[in-house]
Amino acid sequence: MMREQFGATTGFPAWRTTILVAVIAISGACGGDSESGAAGGPPGGPGGGEGGPPPMPVDVAVAMQDTVLEEIRATGQIEAVQSIRLQPEVSGRLAGIYASEGREVRRGAPLFKIDDSELVAQVARLEAQLDLAEQALSRTRDLLERNASSQADLEQAEATARSARADLQLQQTRLERTVVRAPFSGVVGERLVSVGDYITPQTQLTTLQTVDPQRATFRVPERYAGLLEVGQEVSFEVAAMSGRQFSGVVDFVDPRVQLPGRTITVKALVENDDRSLKPGMFIEARLVVDVRPEAVVIPEDAILPLSGQDFVWVATPEGTATRKEVSIGVRTSGFVEIREGISAGEQVVVGV
Repeated sequence: MMREQFGATTGFPAWRTTILVAVIAISGACGGDSESGAAGGPPGGPGGGEGGPPPMPVDVAVAMQDTVLEEIRATGQIEAVQSIRLQPEVSGRLAGIYASEGREVRRGAPLFKIDDSELVAQVARLEAQLDLAEQALSRTRDLLERNASSQADLEQAEATARSARADLQLQQTRLERTVVRAPFSGVVGERLVSVGDYITPQTQLTTLQTVDPQRATFRVPERYAGLLEVGQEVSFEVAAMSGRQFSGVVDFVDPRVQLPGRTITVKALVENDDRSLKPGMFIEARLVVDVRPEAVVIPEDAILPLSGQDFVWVATPEGTATRKEVSIGVRTSGFVEIREGISAGEQVVVGV
């Protein structure tokens, strides 16, 4: 199940102070007056004219610039970069098992041995046949030089020698395949056969998967398609190792949107030197899609939602508060990014 998480500011200070502003400005906030009415006040100045309420203390915070990270949060899992079910290429009785379960092996290491006595005999017979064919070819060439044989006889002898050589190579290949070797370096999984079993190319012997690096795989909604790029940084936590942070780099963004969820698969390479990440582990990933180093950030308490829009009250040097509509960006715990509406340095009302 997908869910969205936005980035956090990096150390925005929750600094507040208390100042006096005209009470009519705060009353305007409660009554939903227009901006001009809120900012205005009775004749004679804020709290100073006849009938005007006295100024009242309010808590304000300064809008500050800070670095904001916009992130996508999703759940996924760890996958091996390469993972196969190992099966033999020839049939026969299993004669030996060289690999231990759970052990790392290098590419080309022998893992299983199939009885090869019959193939060894066949190779010996074909080697003898090839010797005879090559001897016959040599004699035919000598006879042809003395005009004691025809060109057709030479061609027949050459074809016989080539056929014998091909038969021998075929059986030698089958003989080599009686040893099942690791196609890449990785960890051997559970062994599914025993010595003495008769196995065929359809028999699964074990599994083999790479361990370093691993891949963090997750899916994000298609609305983020324009923000996904190879090379982006991914950080994640693993449910089995609470509190530990991992990071990786995106190396694959699926060009297809998968139905029915309309999601895009993203994969990131992750170093796994200590072999702690294992395929199938559940992860909670965070993908950074944008970094804004000079964003304007204010406390979340300053936001006043009204009729589907967002407003803040900005304290003025004259001792009044002006209501301004703002466009909100990233939200994080206790703070919110302001994309439009106010500038860094302005004081926003956060409480009375």
